[in-house]
Amino acid sequence: MVLRQEPTARQMRLAVELRRLRDAAGLAAREAAALLGVSSAQISQIESGLTGVSEKRLRRLAGHYACTDEALVDALVAMATDRTRGWWEEYRGLLPSSFLDLSELERHAAYRWDVDFLHVPGLLQTEGYARALFARRVPELLRDELELRVRHRMQRRVIITEAQPIPYEALVHEAALRIRVGGRAESRVQLARILELSEAKHITVRVIPFELEEFADITAAMVYAGGAVPKLDTVVRDGPHGAVFVDSEAQLGVFRTLFRRVEAASLDPMRSRDLIHRLAKEL
Repeated sequence: MVLRQEPTARQMRLAVELRRLRDAAGLAAREAAALLGVSSAQISQIESGLTGVSEKRLRRLAGHYACTDEALVDALVAMATDRTRGWWEEYRGLLPSSFLDLSELERHAAYRWDVDFLHVPGLLQTEGYARALFARRVPELLRDELELRVRHRMQRRVIITEAQPIPYEALVHEAALRIRVGGRAESRVQLARILELSEAKHITVRVIPFELEEFADITAAMVYAGGAVPKLDTVVRDGPHGAVFVDSEAQLGVFRTLFRRVEAASLDPMRSRDLIHRLAKEL
């Protein structure tokens, strides 16, 4: 079997979860290998995301690991057997792999939460806003690279605009709404777009107002993607070298708590819309 040169984040997540199940069972890789009749090296390759695993073998492993969470096992099987090539594959080799990994994560998410302080979340951005944002990147992008990123970002919106969208909630600081990315006219278009999208039943937008006192729970953007089961949730944070995918149960619990704190402190959807309307009139 040909080994993968660069496993996707989804393939790596499957590998990590299989390793976690084995560790929880207190078994060595050689014991798992003996069960499947393969070498320890092959188990290592499966647990490194370098090669796949069949449904039959995955279920045998899960049973041997005494995993009784049937929903989790079914979700892992779905990850292992999915051969769908998503729309993001057209960008492979053209954009950093983290862009594609985020698109794949979103495509399989049960729901999505965003927290942003300085920018409008990507799924809510207009084309002009996204272009202006990418244009400020350092080092500066070549025109073709910039347009690729803009087109990719616009295609990502499908998860909240398609016929069967996922539930989406965005917590956006007032600062992000006031910063004029792309100028006054584009800011006005961007605010109108947020208001338009927030009318949908599956989309909730809440504003974190300047007037909020003693607020320091989160100081950076956060993307929270709900998995098929809670154990497969994922948080994406911006790091110095690109996106960082967080998936440990302990850390996920912390981020869920932080999100709920920020949500509780934010304006309700109606008052948020009123504030956005007011900001638009000021432009």
